[in-house]
Amino acid sequence: MNEDQTKGKMDQIKGEAKRGLGKLTGDETTEAEGNKDKAKGNLREGFGDAKEKASDKVNSLFDNQRD
Repeated sequence: MNEDQTKGKMDQIKGEAKRGLGKLTGDETTEAEGNKDKAKGNLREGFGDAKEKASDKVNSLFDNQRD
């Protein structure tokens, strides 16, 4: 797991907590912030996934060249 995936997961968790708090207290601003944080986390995790896939492909190509 790379840094972007980890931070993405953390943003999602933070977003869920904010969203839940906003719903519980009736604070639409906090709820909206939670939704934004969760979406940001999803994007960041997706970027991290893509980075990791690309890195695996490059490493695989270099490994095949050595053989």
